[in-house]
Amino acid sequence: MALNYLFIFFFLIAFVIGLARLLFTGDTEVFSLMVNATFDSAKTGFEISLGLTGVLTLWMGIMKVGEKGGVVRLFARAIGPFFNKLFPALGKDHPAYGSIILNIAANMLNLDNAATPVGLQAMKEMQASNPHKETASDPMIMFLVLNTSGLTIIPVSIMVYRAQLGAANPADIFLPILIATYFSTLVGLIAVSLYQKINLLNRTVLAYLGSITLVIGALIWYFSTLEQAQITRISGLVSNVILFSIITGFILAGFIRKINVYEAFIEGAVDGFKTAVKIIPYLVAILVAIGVFRASGAMDWLLSGLSWVVSLFGLNTDFIPAMPTALMKPLSGSGARGMMVDAMTTYGADSFVGRLSSIFQGATDTTFYILAVYFGSVGIKNTRYAVVCGLLADFAGVIAALFLGYLFFH
Repeated sequence: MALNYLFIFFFLIAFVIGLARLLFTGDTEVFSLMVNATFDSAKTGFEISLGLTGVLTLWMGIMKVGEKGGVVRLFARAIGPFFNKLFPALGKDHPAYGSIILNIAANMLNLDNAATPVGLQAMKEMQASNPHKETASDPMIMFLVLNTSGLTIIPVSIMVYRAQLGAANPADIFLPILIATYFSTLVGLIAVSLYQKINLLNRTVLAYLGSITLVIGALIWYFSTLEQAQITRISGLVSNVILFSIITGFILAGFIRKINVYEAFIEGAVDGFKTAVKIIPYLVAILVAIGVFRASGAMDWLLSGLSWVVSLFGLNTDFIPAMPTALMKPLSGSGARGMMVDAMTTYGADSFVGRLSSIFQGATDTTFYILAVYFGSVGIKNTRYAVVCGLLADFAGVIAALFLGYLFFH
């Protein structure tokens, strides 16, 4: 629904601004520019989607090998003790635990097709023990905020888009996204814990959070001591080594579990091909809307306004052209993806704006969409403080992404 209103909004605003420019400034070219933008953006959307087919087929195949090789369940066992402490209202043996942990583990591995079904199953199981059927329970809110914070270890889709748009090293945003999404998740977790009076000073919780925070802090400190060229080179090298190690590890896990790795890869690759074809109309639609919005001059006005506000505080404004992606992400994943692609197309995949928009895209998730789908699936009408905590997590992710974008690429 949000994407529907967004699509209409872009065209209506573009028409109003185009008409105003024609009547008040005599700009006779504005409608020609907007019409040309529809054709150019449609062509760009199709070409990007077509190019995505091969890379997305590859990665979905690799992910399916990892899934069948037991990597998701391995993650589930690893983070199980931690998550048991975050859902005290469920008790020790609630049937929802299995689905919760599998959902989070699948999200961390960017396995959307696996994450959503088990996520909906987790909501159904938590709803069964919810005494107030139209009001979100504490465990439901914790689960939703952990989802909306967007914790992802492997940002596959973003790397795929960067590869298609000509990035020299599509994985160079791997570490910044990993760090940014961690801060988003941490803030969301703390916010919900304060509402629910969950003791985060528990030994198990501290062990998990403390260890990860130390690693993240050490990474930030290390990279802050390097020159910009070194940061880009080393982060790119580390990202590629980690990612290829993960690919190798997934294949090895499949071999150890004695699955047919080739057939598992083909199964996932088929899903990847179908996904690439399926997104063509969606990507074309949103890119056309954004293209018209930009051609009308509305995007320039929006960015100029943001730049003016930021400059009042004496801050650097180089990040402003990437902000539409950050502002769109809580509302619509497709809209934010379109903004990211538009930024990389306009400024270049390896530009500061292109890279920062990619980090914004990976730092958080679509808060309102996730809340609508997950709560809607079990008839929840009163979401309590879920939106507040989800948006706090989004805000933390955006701030972290800004800092990391400047640290790594500016």
